[in-house]
Formats: sequence, structure tokens, C-alpha cells
Amino acid sequence: MRHVISALVQNTPGVLAHVAGMFSARGFNIDSLVVGRTDDPRFSRMTIVAIGDDRTIEQVRKQLDKLVTVVRVRDFQDTEYVERDLMMLRVAATPEKRAEIIELVGLFRGRVIDVAKQSLTIELSGTEHKLEALIDLLRPYGIRELARTGVIAMQRGRQSDGRTEDDEQ
Repeated sequence: MRHVISALVQNTPGVLAHVAGMFSARGFNIDSLVVGRTDDPRFSRMTIVAIGDDRTIEQVRKQLDKLVTVVRVRDFQDTEYVERDLMMLRVAATPEKRAEIIELVGLFRGRVIDVAKQSLTIELSGTEHKLEALIDLLRPYGIRELARTGVIAMQRGRQSDGRTEDDEQ
């Protein structure tokens, strides 16, 4: 089962290596890992996507919680949340195929951010599923380069029972 885990961590050198090492030491693979500063420069937020059964993920979450540099851990498994991944993709685009590719990108609400003689560079954000769908459609044209940020996630403002995140704390 796919789990999206958010960890608020101290913004200090070595934290990323420490967290990644904890996963590695337990033979556990990270599908996606994103780290970025928060509004408070003392902290960063890590968003980790991992595939595993609930019991294993719960053990990993508890191990993360024990690390001194980790302030708070949340598994979004039973929470309403939104997630996004950002992708830039350069695809072969002859002048004859360019309009066709631009139309496909528009259907996904993507943007062409660079035009060259024989290629287009595209930007798209959305769920992993949305990005994979566009990649599949553009593959026949010839993907020249692809870069993705990885998943970031945030709890929705209101839960289905009307409570907010602030109510839970």
C-alpha cells in the first residue's frame, strides 16, 4: 500500500542523510522524498512516499518519531489531503507535430515553457497518476529529458467530520 508521510524536521545539516539512512538500514525503499524549508527557518518539511504494508509503515513512522531531529511525523493514510508533483519534460517536436503536442499538453492543463527548433519543454503539476498519463501519451513523440520534484502533500483544511487540523491538536 502507498503511504505519504510528512515529517517536520530541524533544518540542520545531516538530517536528510540521517532519515534516508534509517530507511536504508531497515531495507526499506523510498519511492519519493522531497525536502523544503517551511515558513520558520529553523524547520524543514520532508514528504516521503513509501510502499509497504500498514504494519511496516507504522514501524517506520515510529522510528522516524524517535529521531532527535524530527519534530513531528504524520502518515496521511487515513486523512484527507492534497498532493502535487511537478514535472518538466522535453519532448521531440518537429514543426509538423508541434500543434498536436501543444493540444495534448493543454488537455492536461500543462504549459509549454520553452520552444526550440526540434523540441518543446513542458511543465505540468498534479498527482503522480496525471503526470504518468501525460508521459505515456508523449512517449511516442520521443521524450528527450524528464525531471520531477517528487510528491509534496498537505492535509486538507477541513476534515469530512468538519474538524480542522487545528482542532486535532
